[in-house]
Order: sequence, then structure tokens, then C-alpha cells
Amino acid sequence: MANLRFSQVLLKISGEALAGGKPFGIDNQTITDFSREIVEACAEGARISLVIGGGNIFRGVSEQAAGMDRASADYMGMLATVLNALAVQEALESQGLSTRVMSAISMQEVCEPYIRRRALRHLEKGRVVICAAGTGNPYFTTDTAAALRAMELRAQAILKGTKVDGVYDKDPVKHPDAVKFSSLTYMEVLEKRLGVMDTTAISLAMDNKLPIVVFNMFTPGNLRRVLAGEPVGTTVQGGE
Repeated sequence: MANLRFSQVLLKISGEALAGGKPFGIDNQTITDFSREIVEACAEGARISLVIGGGNIFRGVSEQAAGMDRASADYMGMLATVLNALAVQEALESQGLSTRVMSAISMQEVCEPYIRRRALRHLEKGRVVICAAGTGNPYFTTDTAAALRAMELRAQAILKGTKVDGVYDKDPVKHPDAVKFSSLTYMEVLEKRLGVMDTTAISLAMDNKLPIVVFNMFTPGNLRRVLAGEPVGTTVQGGE
């Protein structure tokens, strides 16, 4: 762990990222590849907790989702994150890594309830803790859940794994002239509305001086490079 800049982190992955190139659902090869990155990072001494979205299965983000009440849609979204968490658990354990899925909504037949002290103990024992069901409350996104869990679990940074290699001033897929930021302050993210994470999550990170690193999770070796402190992706910090 002496060679790691960040030895204890929370990794936030969107549900859409798990779909690979598919419009929805879970792509087994994508999960296997990203799980391999986590296994290799843990082998070097990193302690990793995860928060995974559920957008690849059900998006409970819009008030108009499926014409449903926002709270009902959000609860369905929370259940979708549990499905993703169990899929990632299977992928990690098939590669020899011990894990625990901990849900903010009680469902003891399939996962443990989220209890902070128990989660910290799992991390101390070298297990990957996969936090499911967001905060357990509607109207809060998995971004906010990631910021909250990161602080509770003493993470030194939030790592946001995406399909792009950092934060740009506009969508690099649609705009070839998009400019990538190597670093940003929290206030710049809020003022420019860059969509790194939602405003509640950014504010929580800013108030607690918790760095956020946005990087391409699916480039082999990138997770270890971020943990080692190499200039990968975009770092958000400072400027409160």
C-alpha cells in the first residue's frame, strides 16, 4: 500500500456502463473485464467499496419515468441496483475476490443490511463492499449515495468509472472539438454544470474535501494508475 496515493476508495459505476454496447441489460464480458481491474487493484493492497447505478435495468430518475410517481420509480431503481450488485459480486468472486453486498433496503435472503461499522470491518478484512439500493430513500440519486458512503467508509477519494477518459466541456462523442479538463474545482463543476455528479453529491464532496476522479474504467490498468496517483482522467477538488 506504500505505493498507492489512494489506498481506500469508493468506486462509482453507472448501470449503463455494465450494459457494454447493449441498449439495456448486463453484458457479461464488460462486467468480467471491469471486475478484473478491481481484483488487480485489491491485490496491490487497495480497499475498495462500490456503488453501482441501475439505469441499465430501470431508470428511476425522472418524475415521468414510466408515467409513475417519482417515489415509486425511485424504489424500482433501487431494486435494479441490487440486481447489478449481485451480478458484479458473482463476477468478482469467480475471480477469487471475497465480497459483500450490503443493501440500504432490507432483503436479508440475498444480501446484508448496510451497517457502517460492519462495512468497515469487511474492508479491513480485504473484502470488496458493494453498496446497493442507493441511500434507501427516494429523491436521492446513486451519485449522492456514492458521496455519502464514501464519507461513511473513510474513502480517500471517489473514483467515478465511466466510458470516457475524463470530463469535457461538451460531449466528446458529438463534438470532436470538445476540450478535456485535467483538473477542476468543485465550484467550476457546479457553475459550468458539467454533470460530473449531481449537485448534492458535489456539495457533499466539497464540504468534506473529498477528491473525485473521473476516468475510463474500461481501459486496462487505469484503476491501478489512478490509485497510484498518476495523471489519469479528471480530478475534481479544491476551490471551495
